[in-house]
Amino acid sequence: MLTDSYKAGHFTQYPETDKMCAYGEFRCGYDGDAADTRLVSYGVRYVVQNFVQRQWTLRDVEQAEAFYSQHLAPMNTAYPYPKDLFRKVVTEHGGYLPVTLQALPEGTCVNAHVPVYQITAEGEFAYLATFLETLLTMVWYPSTVATLSRRAKDVIEAAFRKSVSDDVFFLLPSRLHDFGFRGCCTAEQSVVGGCAHLLNFEGSDTMSACYYAQFVLNGGKPVASSIPATEHSVMTSWKNEQLAIENMIEKYGSGLFACVMDSYDYMRALTEILPAVAEKKVEKGGYMVLRPDSGDPVDCVLKALEAADKVFGSDVNDKGFKVIKGCGVIQGDGVNIAKITNILDAALAAGYSAQNIAFGMGGGLLQKLNRDTMSFATKLNYIRYADGEERAIMKAPKTDTGKYSLPGILSVFRVDGVPTVFPAGQGPAGAEDLLQVVYDKGPVAGMEWDDFSAVQDRVNAEWGALPKAADPLSAELKELITALNPHLKV
Repeated sequence: MLTDSYKAGHFTQYPETDKMCAYGEFRCGYDGDAADTRLVSYGVRYVVQNFVQRQWTLRDVEQAEAFYSQHLAPMNTAYPYPKDLFRKVVTEHGGYLPVTLQALPEGTCVNAHVPVYQITAEGEFAYLATFLETLLTMVWYPSTVATLSRRAKDVIEAAFRKSVSDDVFFLLPSRLHDFGFRGCCTAEQSVVGGCAHLLNFEGSDTMSACYYAQFVLNGGKPVASSIPATEHSVMTSWKNEQLAIENMIEKYGSGLFACVMDSYDYMRALTEILPAVAEKKVEKGGYMVLRPDSGDPVDCVLKALEAADKVFGSDVNDKGFKVIKGCGVIQGDGVNIAKITNILDAALAAGYSAQNIAFGMGGGLLQKLNRDTMSFATKLNYIRYADGEERAIMKAPKTDTGKYSLPGILSVFRVDGVPTVFPAGQGPAGAEDLLQVVYDKGPVAGMEWDDFSAVQDRVNAEWGALPKAADPLSAELKELITALNPHLKV
């Protein structure tokens, strides 16, 4: 049932065939950026382990039969579906859909138009080559979150390189915190998207993802952290804000803690309450994070930096920027890449190191994106008819040439470090196809997925090394595309 209704009837609509192949790709960079088409491919493991390799039972098929008998529009007698094939999945194939799935290793960084997976189906099951499209296409979500998070890291890292001493550069992975759980549609979305963010940063309040990444994906090794922090209910439950902050200092003042500062009057909290608690805070010796939650983000961060500098003082680091003593700011309201850029530019212009600032993203990280953000699509690319004739297939609408798809069975090889797409069998001699088999008519015997730490390492190693706008199509593939559709300019 985890597909679109029309998929169920497509087995009656294809010509007689004994092999079909389809693949998935992102057709553009994040938010259509043509200058930087890099992306992080991530999430196929979750789909495969939780859905694709789930064994069907006769009970599943019986329920499907009952469903399709009632899932029909007026004038139809019953909704078409491959009843016999569904039964054979159970009776002849152990409950596993007999298709083969290849995918890029989790965390592989590629440019747009590189296939991230490829599905092959043969024999009587060839008609089901695109049956998994709906499920597999969902890798658009974690891949897009991972790419957004990584691009944000680029912005923060650039500010770090200008204004943060090398000996504290280790703080970079803590600078963007996931605040997105409550903005998700489902708990599952928080896990999938939250883990994608953790490929790039260690800060997260989305514990569903932190726990899943640690115990399901990383063998129990921690991958995320957070700090004690107040919310408005905490601040307003006390008779005044000073008492609330003093309680935090008493409980957590020797470590890291955060206080939201705008429950009533942000400027009063900065100019009156912060000086009033300064002595107690300094005695504890920890690190206090000030959190504005309303108002203009740039202005609010600068005002917090100035107030903290006045109260606690600062040192000038070896790059000539001020580092406030024992205090910093986290902006978690209305944050996106543009706001991060604006805040950091303003802070550095005012003489403050990026070390003083962290960010929290909620809906902007896990919710305000969609399949069109990087134009993900799954398309049929190959067919072998029942009479043995083979065709490389591609979509090439003249009304929108940007939606063209790639023809023929595909392989991906590194050429000078860049993942490059070739027609199958035409890649560099001896090179390893990056599209690896992750499901072959059932779980692949002996296959082990990389643990989460290895995936993080892959992203870190590959992202910066990949050219921002490399052409990933080989000359051999371009020749095939031009032969099939001369009007396309690739």
